Amino acid sequence: MDVEILARLQFAFTIAFHYIYPPLSIGLGVLLVVMEAMYLKTKNKLYENMTRFWVKVFALTFAIGVATGIVMEFEFGTNWSTYSRFVGDVFGSALAAEGIFAFFLESGFLAILVFGWNKVSPKVHFFSTIMVSLGSMMSAVWIVIANSWQQTPAGFHIVGEGINARAEITDFWEMVFNPSSMERLAHVLSGAWLAGAFLVLSVSAYYILKNKHIEFAKSSFKIAAGLALFASLFQLYTGHQSAVGISKTQPAKLAAFEAHFDSSAAGDLYLFGWVNEEQQEVKFGARIPGMLSYLVYGDSKKPITGLNSFKPEDRPPVNIVFQSYHVMVAIGFMLIALGIIAVFSWRSDKMFSKKWLMRIFIFAVLGPQIANQLGWISAEVGRQPWIVYGLLRTSEGLSKVVSAEQIMFSLILFMIIYSLLFVLFIYLLNEKIKHGPEHTELISSEYQNQKSILK
Repeated sequence: MDVEILARLQFAFTIAFHYIYPPLSIGLGVLLVVMEAMYLKTKNKLYENMTRFWVKVFALTFAIGVATGIVMEFEFGTNWSTYSRFVGDVFGSALAAEGIFAFFLESGFLAILVFGWNKVSPKVHFFSTIMVSLGSMMSAVWIVIANSWQQTPAGFHIVGEGINARAEITDFWEMVFNPSSMERLAHVLSGAWLAGAFLVLSVSAYYILKNKHIEFAKSSFKIAAGLALFASLFQLYTGHQSAVGISKTQPAKLAAFEAHFDSSAAGDLYLFGWVNEEQQEVKFGARIPGMLSYLVYGDSKKPITGLNSFKPEDRPPVNIVFQSYHVMVAIGFMLIALGIIAVFSWRSDKMFSKKWLMRIFIFAVLGPQIANQLGWISAEVGRQPWIVYGLLRTSEGLSKVVSAEQIMFSLILFMIIYSLLFVLFIYLLNEKIKHGPEHTELISSEYQNQKSILK
């Protein structure tokens, strides 16, 4: 394999692995705020116990997420130095803002969140929980803004020529609010909330199935169910808004989503299929005629810009984008259905006795993770062959001195280290789940007594 393929493989591997953890931290952070707020409002020890347990899981995902994210910044310098020089002014400001606004909040209040129980007042601890949750989301804000600038560059001018050319910011806020940043941010955050919510649903369903920590598990399940349904519906809305935006700013990507080649024809929406790029058609597919045009323009007969409007060398790999996009959408609808079912737990406890349903929720934790990964693939591969859309090709962003052997060596090294980290993460998470929350039986007994007194 050549240098470009290996460099792309290495970055794809490291970022895909890293992207397992930040969404979990962001989603769990929101749930921690809700759980602790319920404790402060009701003084029910069950919610304090719940918050304490999920803080431990949050701390684990946060730690692994930080450890795996550092590597990518080194990769920019070693494998993608031309790209780093080109975007350095833009990325430097975004990453600096992340350090000031996000990492400061997370690192400043994380110790109080994890170790501050019984050392600070409940209100101060709750304030710390809110700050850590905000910090985790602020971190996503600046990373998504930097990435969105690559998709839809704005607020800059080019300085220098050839290999020394670089983008220099002329308007910071125009760079921040570039045409795709807010739509993509909303979509990324809702995907993260889903990841956290379905982790809590999965562990709660496991306890219910094992008949352990029942009161704790049912309450956790109901809290996570609310976030899961809201986030899954919001994900559908933000996904639609993002696709409409892409039709204006990156029409080749939208055409690849639905394998639409003919610019004179209305766009169809495929439920599934296999793209034959040479024959420019979808094999074995099921389609809804004109639905893509209707969703984008509100007119099922209005033509959509097709891939034939672009030179072959300017088109993304269509089948990869098509498949990743469609599987992501299918998982999204599945998560909406599970969110609706989960919310029914608020009205009746009967669903908790259905073992087959609890098993589905246990494995559903994989749904948001797979959808997040596929969403990233469809967005990033759909941007190809541009590493900065319309300005710098991916092949032009490589370092000029790094060799294929050097990248292969570091790729193998990363695969070994990341595999060990993943095994460690699964082991520690499994230990925390097996150990479970503290003193649930006592708290459950107190809770039942409180309810009987109130009756």
